[in-house]
Amino acid sequence: MDNINVSVIVPVFNCSEYIGAALDSIINQDFDSFEIIVIDDGSSDNSLEIINNKLIDIDIPNTVFHQENQGVSAARNKGIELSNGDYLVFVDADDYIEQNHLKELYNGKTDFSLIQIVKKEGNNISKPHVYSQEIISAKEFIEMELKMQIPFNFVQLMYKSDIIKNNFIKFSTDYIYGEDTYFALIALSYGDMIAISNEVTYNYIQHSSSAIRTSEFRRFDIVEIFEQLAEFYQKQGFNDLSNLIITSRIPKAIFGNMNYFFYNGYDFDDVINKMKELNLFSKLSKFEGDKKFKLKIRLFLLNPKIYYNVWKRLKNSID
Repeated sequence: MDNINVSVIVPVFNCSEYIGAALDSIINQDFDSFEIIVIDDGSSDNSLEIINNKLIDIDIPNTVFHQENQGVSAARNKGIELSNGDYLVFVDADDYIEQNHLKELYNGKTDFSLIQIVKKEGNNISKPHVYSQEIISAKEFIEMELKMQIPFNFVQLMYKSDIIKNNFIKFSTDYIYGEDTYFALIALSYGDMIAISNEVTYNYIQHSSSAIRTSEFRRFDIVEIFEQLAEFYQKQGFNDLSNLIITSRIPKAIFGNMNYFFYNGYDFDDVINKMKELNLFSKLSKFEGDKKFKLKIRLFLLNPKIYYNVWKRLKNSID
């Protein structure tokens, strides 16, 4: 297949309620020369029927592949394998994109490009980040992400296909939380520049039944994923990035997810026991950086129960 600038990859699993709108938003793009690749990951509802009905009469090149249920990472990997475009874009089946999404992303020059995203949960809509620059080096962007100076989701990026395929970059099938960030941060390390648009063109829909919400303590998997990333960067000679993961990104991820569990009513002892099991106290203590955040960590490590009780009182006073 010739002259395909962009491949849009859509993994689907039991998304009959949303997949129609997602595909409509892709079909109606104000952009030429793209293909749609849908991977049905063993849906048991009528998602596949909806997909076929949406794509049957369109003049946009498309591929629908059905596989036994293997998880979203395996579905995305299959989509990459089947893609023909010079660049890759990912859209989740329960999200939707604005008509100018591909037009804002594609320039045919830089290794990556980035648009802005809003997260929608009921009537709540997040505020998009605004960048002051139109182009940024991939390494600088990685550093900003590792310091958590910017909000980031891997679907914001358009990826040069050759970088992904020539370096055999894949989504990890061993995790259900953080595997997409790992994919993006590996890919970015092989590239040069990222073109940036401040246009909000991706609508990320949050549901109570999402994988993240039902993953129990699997949110702590992000620690192991970032440890693997630190090892990868070290092998690539990016010792500064590797150190940044250990001294900033991992401690912040631990602390953030711990507070997520507390906020969502998880039992204090269950959270603490899980953190001890995963040796997260030691990893949390390695934080270097912002003094205010470092003080919070020190107070928690000094007496987790007292920290929790104070946090709970402050939370309730705000609520």
